[in-house]
This record gives sequence, structure tokens and C-alpha cells, in this order.
Amino acid sequence: MKPTASYLLNALAESRHLLECSRWSRSLVCQQLTFPPPSDGGGLGSGSLLLLLSFILLATTNIASAASYTFIVSGLGGEPQYEERFRKHADEIAAIAISSASSPEHVVKLSGEQADRESIRREFKSLAERVTAQDAVSVVLIGHGTYDGEEYRFNIPGPDITGTELQRLLGTLQAREQLIVNTTSASGATADKWARPGRVLITATKSGGERTATRFAEYWAEALKDAKADSNKDEVVTAGEAFAYASEQVAAAFKADVSLATEHARIEGNDLAAKFAVARQGAAVLSTDPEVQALLAQRAGLEKTLSELKERRGTLGDDGYYDALEGVLVQFARLQQQIDAKQTAQAGAQ
Repeated sequence: MKPTASYLLNALAESRHLLECSRWSRSLVCQQLTFPPPSDGGGLGSGSLLLLLSFILLATTNIASAASYTFIVSGLGGEPQYEERFRKHADEIAAIAISSASSPEHVVKLSGEQADRESIRREFKSLAERVTAQDAVSVVLIGHGTYDGEEYRFNIPGPDITGTELQRLLGTLQAREQLIVNTTSASGATADKWARPGRVLITATKSGGERTATRFAEYWAEALKDAKADSNKDEVVTAGEAFAYASEQVAAAFKADVSLATEHARIEGNDLAAKFAVARQGAAVLSTDPEVQALLAQRAGLEKTLSELKERRGTLGDDGYYDALEGVLVQFARLQQQIDAKQTAQAGAQ
């Protein structure tokens, strides 16, 4: 388990060597630094401080982004068993997204008869109006898809919506970090066309030729809840971890059935996938308390600031960068202390 951000304020108060150490982290100077003992005897020892330093370095090189907004569409099942299955997966994914969102209103789900073309267009328009370049967006498509060799189509009530139109609608979203998960059959036909910088694109099939109903959505939803999907045990499941888990489970399911695999998932944008959080587990699950949610929204803002600061490092110079970094980390730690205190109080009252 990595140290939580709540330790950071104590560490910074006890020793400014941390950030100095991070400046020279690739040299032996870091190993030679000493850390003064806590003034009150109750803070972190040198071993914990070194562990915390690892956390700081990781936080500034691999910041996990969670979706600010999530849009889930469950298409036409055609048969009762598929209708029920698709709706169930959409409900599960929406519930997880809400638990990680700063506001429930940031998660939109269309299922069954609601998921017609005009409704999809309307929700994309609404999403495009709310989303800014600093946001992260997740779009999940569940259901059946078809491919005729030229055009992909997502099966929905009424006229199907084409891959070309979905590509255009996705292009209206200005979020600089995007996760698109197309779990439908023949979804691989969209992989090359929908891929772009700043976007993780996951498809349940490797090409449009894999047309059989897919199992990927079931295991994607399972990955968001199963601790086994959290391979590095940091209580945050990234898109990369969820993809790996779901892909392995799909392969295992075909093997258990002693049947030939009819789907092979595909991912584009691996670098961002390793940083894009799709679920929080354990203590990382966001609170539903309005006061805590407000604090979490502030924390999300600081996370964005930290990410932006990292991008500006080259223009700030080392001294400017580390001075600014220390200020943000102190704010982050103080805010996290407030969150921890409220969550602890809530846990004690239960």
C-alpha cells in the first residue's frame, strides 16, 4: 500500500529535504540525505519519509486521471436474454462511475428504448457543452454491432447509428483525456478510425470480422469491482488494468467452455490507459456525504493543477518547478487531512 497523501503535510513540515531529494533523485545524494525526527515524536520516521518520497515521485510522473463525466449507452438486445444482460452491465458500470464522480449528475446512462439515435445525439450535445479541455471523459457502448466491410453500426432502437456519426460526436468532446470503451460485436472496425492522441480506445474485438455477441462488457464491469483487477494494489483500477483483467477473463471463459474464442479485445493508447482511473476500491471509494464530496471536488482541482504543473516543468526551470510543486503538495495534504478526518468520523458513527 502506498502512503496516503494525508502523510505529506507532516513530512513536509518535518523536513524540506524531501523535495531537495526529489531534485537529485537519480544521484547518490538522495541516499545520503538525513531526515530530522518529528518534533512531537508522532510523525514519520526516516524509513516512512523515504517511502513517501517514492510516492511523491510517482505522483508527479504517473498521475491517475478519473473521468469527470461518464456516458454509457446500452443498445438493442434483440432477445430478452441480451436485453437483460446489456441493461445489467450498464447499471453496474454506471453505479461504479457514480461512486467515483464528484457529482451523480456527471454520469449519464441510456438503456433500452431510451437509447435511440436522437437521444444519443442530445446527450452528446449536452456533454460537449459541459466538458472543458481540462476534463476527462469516459464513453461506454454496450450491445450488438455490425460491420458490412465499409461501415460499422451500433444497434439501437430505431435506425442504427453509424461508426462515422459516432466518430463525429466523439470529436465534439474537448476533454484532453478520453476513454472510449466499445464492447459490441464487430467493434474492432472502429479501432483505427476512432483512435487519436489523448484518447484510450478499447474494443471488444480486434476487427469488424468478429461478429459474434461479445462477453467483454461482463468482465469489464467485473473488473471495476474485483480487487484482483487492481494489479498494483493501490485501490485504484486503471483502464489498462481493467482491460488486462477483462481480456484474461474472456479468454478463460472460452477455455472453460472448450470453445474457440470468437473475440479478441484491442486497446489503443496504452500510455494514457495506465493513468486513467476507472474505479476506486476500498478506502479510495468516494464518499456520498455532500461535505466530503465538496472537498473531493477541490482535491480533483488540485490534481488537475498538479498535472498542468508537470506539463509546464520545462518552462519553469527546476527551482520554479519544485517551489510550485511544494505549494501544491502542501495544499493537497491539508485538504486530504480534512477528508480523512471527516471520513474517519463517519466510519466511527456507523
